[in-house]
Amino acid sequence: MSEQSTTPSVLDAHTSLDPSQRTISHPPQTYTYYHAGPLFTIAELHNNVLLSQAINKQSSGKFIPILPQDLEQRDLSPHSIRDQDICALLSSDLALFTYDGAELDAGTVVEYMVSKMADVPTVILRTDFRGAGDQGTTGDPWNLMSSCWPRTVGVTVNAMLAYKASLSKALDQGQETTAGEHMIEAVAQKVIDGFEQVLKEPPRLPKELREGVYQWLALMPGFKYDSDQHNTEAFLKLCKEKQLKGLL
Repeated sequence: MSEQSTTPSVLDAHTSLDPSQRTISHPPQTYTYYHAGPLFTIAELHNNVLLSQAINKQSSGKFIPILPQDLEQRDLSPHSIRDQDICALLSSDLALFTYDGAELDAGTVVEYMVSKMADVPTVILRTDFRGAGDQGTTGDPWNLMSSCWPRTVGVTVNAMLAYKASLSKALDQGQETTAGEHMIEAVAQKVIDGFEQVLKEPPRLPKELREGVYQWLALMPGFKYDSDQHNTEAFLKLCKEKQLKGLL
């Protein structure tokens, strides 16, 4: 719970970094991004941490991760957990969605669609080299309903080929244990390049509709905490901050 107010805000992401408290510059010197993807196994949790750290380090701190797995939960109800993830996503400047697996993680896909409703610049990352989706060899390796959305950059990496290349590099340097590290660094750079590319795309949401859309986003999910009026005011403030940053 936020220590700055006795009334918790629906936009309180419960992390050490409160995006609303940062000094706003245009263009911003740093951007927060929501790091979305599966988080149910040790491998998934560990990969999220390693990749987010590499993105932050290799961008010289320009891209600051917000990991859902690190959020402090108000309570353990599904409603509350969902609300916190949605609010952390919408409070972030950008978003990264990991689209791995023979079947995409349903929660990640829902979060991606919410990001598009809010016109959040996004990168979709797939490292799974297995064939998937319904677009054949000419489209993205995921369901076509997640493709062709504005302000989205797709990054596809063949994880096995990337690992073999990293292993070869590590062996050449006599450091076999760093093969995985080389691979993570390479993927992180592709994500950073994707962020830089999508930031150049202009907002899709027309100026005259922005406040109305964000008012609706404050009401649409039926948040468990706070009144509709309180949430609407918080989202209008968020909308103005995003406009000042040049994100809307």
